Amino acid sequence: MDDDAPPRPDDVLAELVRQDLDRFSVVELHARVATLEGEIGRTRRKIEHAVNHRASADALFRR
Repeated sequence: MDDDAPPRPDDVLAELVRQDLDRFSVVELHARVATLEGEIGRTRRKIEHAVNHRASADALFRR
């Protein structure tokens, strides 16, 4: 990513990492971790799909 790019006004990830975790209970923090782990998995699957899709397209057009 370009570190010089201005932050997006709708960047929910940036907002998420700035949240004060002190106000959450242990149960809420465990739920947050579970949710974030699920989102990490979803993001990794999207990356894998995009890479595979690109590789398939590249292979098709190289023929």
